[in-house]
Amino acid sequence: MPDQPSKPRLPAPARPSGGQGAVVAERKAQRVRPPKMYQVVMLNDDYTPMEFVVMVLQQFFQRDLETATLIMLKIHHEGRAVCGVYPKDIAATKVELVVSTARRVGHPLQCLMEAA
Repeated sequence: MPDQPSKPRLPAPARPSGGQGAVVAERKAQRVRPPKMYQVVMLNDDYTPMEFVVMVLQQFFQRDLETATLIMLKIHHEGRAVCGVYPKDIAATKVELVVSTARRVGHPLQCLMEAA
């Protein structure tokens, strides 16, 4: 067998005796805050049909017919109503879905989000 150069050996790490010099990592419990919540609010206008508002509430906010009708009537009589409360990203998505759907069919329905 031909002579092969031997690989240099690394010295073994020094081991502390009796636990002296040992490092102990303590685990700290992290507190995770719940995300800030936002209300999705729909505003009244004189042109968007009530049936369309009920359909939007059912489709995008998963409301049953009775609840959607009650929210629509609150919008109609009080000028605005909260449709749901969500984390920021979800609230922004719902606002965009409502507004884009209303514009696509030619309604001026206003929807916005506010810090809860």
